[in-house]
Amino acid sequence: MTAQAGESRPLIRWFDDLTRADVPEVGGKNASLGELTRSLTPYGIRVPPGFATTARAHTDLLDAAHLRPRVEEHLATLRDGRDLAPVGRAIRDLILRSPLPEELADAIKAAYRELGRRTGTTDPDVAVRSSATAEDLPEASFAGQQESFLHISGEEELLAACRRCYASLFTDRAISYREHHGFDHLAVALSVGVQLMVRSDRAGAGVMFTLDTDSGFPHVVLINAAPGLGESVVSGLVDPDEYQVFKPLLEMSGTVPVISRTIGSKLSKVVYGEPGDEPTVTVPTTPAERAARVLDDEEILLLARWAVAIEEHYGCPMDIEWAKDGDTGDLHIVQARPETVQSRSGAATFRSYRLREHGPPLVTGFAVGDAIAVGEVCNLRDASGIDRFRDGAVLVTGATDPDWEPIMKRAAAIVTDHGGRTSHAAIVSRELGVPACVGTGNATSVLEDGRPVTVSCAEGERAVVLDGALDFEVRDLDPGRVPRTTTRVMLNIANPSAAFRWWRLPADGVGLARMEFIVANHVRVHPMALARFDEVTDEHDRALIEELTRGYTERGDYFVDRLANGIGRIAAAWWPRPVVVRMSDFKTNEYARLIGGAAFEPVEENPMLGWRGASRYYSEGYRDGFALECRAIRRVRDHMGLTNTVVMIPFCRTLREADEVLATMAGYGLPRGKRDLRVQVMAEIPANIILADRFAERFDAFSIGSNDLTQLTLGVDRDSALLAPLFDERDPAVLDSVRRLIDLAHRAGRPVGLCGQRPSDDADFARLLVRAGIDSISVAPDSFLAVKENVAAAEREIAEHREHYAA
Repeated sequence: MTAQAGESRPLIRWFDDLTRADVPEVGGKNASLGELTRSLTPYGIRVPPGFATTARAHTDLLDAAHLRPRVEEHLATLRDGRDLAPVGRAIRDLILRSPLPEELADAIKAAYRELGRRTGTTDPDVAVRSSATAEDLPEASFAGQQESFLHISGEEELLAACRRCYASLFTDRAISYREHHGFDHLAVALSVGVQLMVRSDRAGAGVMFTLDTDSGFPHVVLINAAPGLGESVVSGLVDPDEYQVFKPLLEMSGTVPVISRTIGSKLSKVVYGEPGDEPTVTVPTTPAERAARVLDDEEILLLARWAVAIEEHYGCPMDIEWAKDGDTGDLHIVQARPETVQSRSGAATFRSYRLREHGPPLVTGFAVGDAIAVGEVCNLRDASGIDRFRDGAVLVTGATDPDWEPIMKRAAAIVTDHGGRTSHAAIVSRELGVPACVGTGNATSVLEDGRPVTVSCAEGERAVVLDGALDFEVRDLDPGRVPRTTTRVMLNIANPSAAFRWWRLPADGVGLARMEFIVANHVRVHPMALARFDEVTDEHDRALIEELTRGYTERGDYFVDRLANGIGRIAAAWWPRPVVVRMSDFKTNEYARLIGGAAFEPVEENPMLGWRGASRYYSEGYRDGFALECRAIRRVRDHMGLTNTVVMIPFCRTLREADEVLATMAGYGLPRGKRDLRVQVMAEIPANIILADRFAERFDAFSIGSNDLTQLTLGVDRDSALLAPLFDERDPAVLDSVRRLIDLAHRAGRPVGLCGQRPSDDADFARLLVRAGIDSISVAPDSFLAVKENVAAAEREIAEHREHYAA
C-alpha cells in the first residue's frame, strides 16, 4: 500500500517504517513518531499507530493544480512583513479551493481503512497533524506553526482535514516565522500525520521536558498535566498541574523522587464535541477535577522513566507530549521533539539580574527566564489588536497562540492570565529570550494600558509584575573562570524556587538553606495551627487554612508536602554535594505573623534573645510543629532518596538543650547517623565557643552564625541603628572566638564553616577566615565568584608564606 504503482517514491509511509533519517520526506514530527514506534515501543513505551503523507504528496498537490507559480507571485508582494495577512489568506484560499490529486486522495483513504483494520475499528478517530520538513530540528522549532485537527472520523472528514493542514503551511504566523529564520517558503514541504486518537478527553494529557525549561537544569523531568485533550496545556488555555522528578534517583529502589507536585487551577478542558458540532469543544471542569491531581505518583514515575529513555535514545534534551486513555487507563507518548532553547544555551557566561529598588507588586505568576524588563503595558484581549502594539511594550493578554508570535519578539516582556511553564507563551518566550510572567489569573483586569511596570523573573520560579519602571542591575557571571580552592565555598539559598537557577555554579554544596524562608513563603501557615487546628479561633485564619489544605485528610500533611518539596528542590540541585538545612529559626514575633500563628506565640520584649531555635523543638508549645519539620526532612531523605540533606540546629544554648533536641529528633525518626544523617550546630552563642569540645561530642560540624555571634559577644543589638557603628564582625573579640572555635573543633575532628553575608561584602574578612583555617564559607550565589577568587588569593598567600619560611 505504501508504494504507488510505477513510482519509486511513495505517497504514504507508516510510522513503523520511519526513522529520524526520514525528516526530508515526512517532516520532523512524523519522522520522530516513526523513530519512537520503531525503536522504543519494544521497551514498553506506548505510541499510537498511524501513517504520514510524504513530501512527494505535497509536491504533487502544488504541481497538479499549478499552485507553485501563483504562491510565488503572492509571496513576492511581501514587504518586510507588511501585507502578511492578505498574502497568507490568498495563498490558503488557493490551496483550500484545490482538490487533492486523485492518486493522493485514494492513497490516504486506503491507508485510513488499513489503520481501522489494524486497530479493529471502523472509521477510527484520528488526530491529523501537520509536519513541516524543516520542523522540530535542534536548530529550529517549528512547533505550533501549522495546524492540527483532533477527533477526525470518516474518509471525507479526513481528506478535508488534510487540505486544511496543507493550507496551514501558509498561516500568517508560519510565513512570519520562516521569514524571521531565513527559510525559503517553497523549500519547506508539508507532511500530514494521521494518528489514532487516545481518549484523553476522558482522562488527561500534557507535555513534559527532560530538563528544567527555565534554568536548563538537566537532572529533572518536568511534567505538566490537565484533564482532557492536551491542546489545553500546549496552548496555555489552562493552568496545569506541574510535577518534577529527579532523574538520578529514578531507578533507586524504595525511593519516590518526585520533588515537586503543584496542583493547577485547571478551570477548563478540551473534549470531543457532540455529533454535528465542532470535533472538539472547551468546557468547564468540575470542582473535583480542579482539586484533584491528574496523575498519581506511579503514573508520574512511569512517564519520567519513559522521558529518560527517549532522551537517552535521541541523545539530547527532549520536549514530549503524552496522553492518558480514559477507557483503558494506559499512558501513551504522542509526540517527541528535541528541546530547542536550553539545549543550545550552553554553560558559558550567564547573566544575573537584581532589582535595586522595589515597587508595589501588582500580579504574580510562573517565571519564564530569569531576566528583568521594564516597559509600558499594552493590554490586548485578542490578536485583532496587534496593530496597536508598540515595540518594547509589555504584552498583557489572556493566553497566546502562534498567531501572536509576530509581535511577541517585539515585546520587552510578556504577561498572561493563563498557562503554565510549558504553555505556548512560555515556550516561545524562552526561544525569543523575552522574560514572561504566565498564569497570573488576573493580569488583564489589573494591568491597564500605558502603565509603566517592571517584570521580574529574577527571584526563582515565581515572577512578579511591580508598579513603576524600577532600577535593576545586570551582572555577567562566568563559571568557567572559577579558581580551585581547598577551602570549600558553598551557597546560602533562601528560596527553593531559585535553586535550579544557580546549578551551573561549581559550588561545593549549600552551606545554609533557611527552613523559615520556605515556611514563610511556600507554606505560610504556622505548623501548630495545622497540628492543633481546633485551637485556632480567628475565623479569617481558619478559613485561609481550610482553603490552603483543601484535599488533605490531615492538615499537617500540607505542611510536610510543601516544606519537603522546597527542601527537595534545593537538595536535588546540588546532589550529591551536601545541602545543610537549618531547622526553623523564626523569632516569636515572626512566627506570630504566619497564618494562625498568633494563637500559639507569646509576646516577648526581646524576641531576638527569646523563645527561638533549639529551645522550641522539645517544648510542649512547639513539639508538634517540630514533628512536622522532622517529617519533612524524613520525606526528603527517606522517601525522595536525597540523603545529601544535612540538618543544622540553630541557637542551641546549652549542652542539656543539645541532648534534648537530639533525643526529640530521634523520637521523630531522625536519629543522628541513621542513613548517614549528619547533624550540625550553629556556633552563634559564646557558650558554643567556650564548650566547643563538648558540643563536638554531640554534633558532626559547626557553622558560625557571624551576625548573632557578634551581637552576643559585643552585647550589641544587631538591629539597632544607634549602635550600628559598634557592630563589627572583625572586632578582635569576635575574630578570637572564631579562631578558638576552629582550633577546638579541629582537635575534635569536626569541620567548621561560616554562613553569613560578611565574606560576600568584605574580601579581607574572607581572607581572615582562610588564614584562621576555616573549612568552608557559605555565601549568596551572586557573590560566589568574587568570594571564590578572594579565597584562592588567600590560599596562595599562605602557600607563598610557607614556601618562603621553608626556604
